[in-house]
Amino acid sequence: MRRSSRPGLLCAVSKLRVIAKYWLPVLAWMALIFYASGDTKSLYHSARVLQPIMLPNTKADTFRPVVMVARKCAHSVEFAVLALLLWWALRAISPQPAGWSWRVARNAWLGVVAYGISDEVHQIFVPARTPEAWDVFYDALGGAAGLLALWALGRWRKWWPVAPTKPAQPAQESL
Repeated sequence: MRRSSRPGLLCAVSKLRVIAKYWLPVLAWMALIFYASGDTKSLYHSARVLQPIMLPNTKADTFRPVVMVARKCAHSVEFAVLALLLWWALRAISPQPAGWSWRVARNAWLGVVAYGISDEVHQIFVPARTPEAWDVFYDALGGAAGLLALWALGRWRKWWPVAPTKPAQPAQESL
């Protein structure tokens, strides 16, 4: 009796679909962060984008802090997006069928922190870039904010219901 290889093939195709649909966006976003982290003129590029928004006679000592705050906010936002993509990918392979999972959220956040650390290590080898521990903090903060925003949005939109609570047990009277 000959065994069919179809079940194995279907399983492989299913795994490829999960990788393509859920993990390729994560990898693409990580590649974009890696590429941006290697930009030796990133401060110049940030200033060039922000300067037209500023008032015409803004002094350099006022302009530089604005650029730095914008750059730290950008760090947080790009890692918030990474956290959401990681949550989405981890959710796809989670054994829990539906609803919010704090375990998946924690793992996504830990992935953000790990990638934030690796991003700063990468900057050691990029001329004119310096690694900063504060950037890892902003990355972690952005990841946490993104996941908490997703959780709040999901609760508001009723994507994941509140866990059922046990009814209070009536106090038994002693005789």
